[in-house]
Amino acid sequence: QVHLQESGPGLVNPSQTLSLTCTVSGRSITDSFYAWSWIRQPPGKGLEWMGVIAFDGSAYYSPSLKSRTSISRDTSKNQFSLHLSSVTPEDTAVYYCASGLDAGRNVYEYDYWGQGTQVTVSS
Repeated sequence: QVHLQESGPGLVNPSQTLSLTCTVSGRSITDSFYAWSWIRQPPGKGLEWMGVIAFDGSAYYSPSLKSRTSISRDTSKNQFSLHLSSVTPEDTAVYYCASGLDAGRNVYEYDYWGQGTQVTVSS
């Protein structure tokens, strides 16, 4: 059974960097062809794919967020992390990490999801 768990601060000040970590168990983040993504859902809106880091460490980002987003990983801890810079209140959302085989920017390609973590951007 694959389990993903998000962790990080629930409140971030505007203009700061939001950093979240996803801890994975039940599968290695280096297992061939698996993809590991960050997805968010702002209040009252749909799911938004933010970016992915693949099994080989390559990362791809949503064009609308690319200039502010970075995804990294720590294979020794089986974790991957999201860094979103220069946040504004519009970045307030529930943030999810998710995993899928050969998954891309389509959120419905992801089989396993974390429970989600609420992040609020406010001073």
